[in-house]
Amino acid sequence: MDAELIERAQGGDREAFGQLVSRHYDFVHATAWRWSGSSTDADDIAQEVCVKLGAAIRSFRGASRFRTWLYTLTLNAARDHSRKRAREEQTFRAYAAEPQPDAPDGNDDELSSELWAAVRALPERQCDAVLLVYGEGLSHSTAADVMGCSEATVSWQVHEARKRLKAVLGKEEV
Repeated sequence: MDAELIERAQGGDREAFGQLVSRHYDFVHATAWRWSGSSTDADDIAQEVCVKLGAAIRSFRGASRFRTWLYTLTLNAARDHSRKRAREEQTFRAYAAEPQPDAPDGNDDELSSELWAAVRALPERQCDAVLLVYGEGLSHSTAADVMGCSEATVSWQVHEARKRLKAVLGKEEV
């Protein structure tokens, strides 16, 4: 039954694709739940797998069983989701630890002004990345959309900016 649905879905048959997704959704969700340990994350991962499956179904060649192939697709999505959550948590912790330019903290006000002045003096792309991530509180992914580049590029720009700021400000922690 799967073989026929797969062939039809690869040919662009939306109804066949929908039936294929319906048949395997519980498997995908259960696998995602086991890997994430969270029902909410499993929902997100399963949804991502269904979206990816729409484009990936054409690449399925039958070298392995469909369920094995789908399992691999699900595990990759779960790993991607886990890495994304870890980056977002790290970004949140870093942002929460940063002094805010318009939130004076007594003696930290001068340091804050000095820090943000140094940020504005960075090369344009580094400045943009830092201001979007730390100043505006955007995720690296959203900042990448705004800057028109990849998430990895934003991460690299922020990393390079932190190195420059440490050198310019002579601080251990920036």
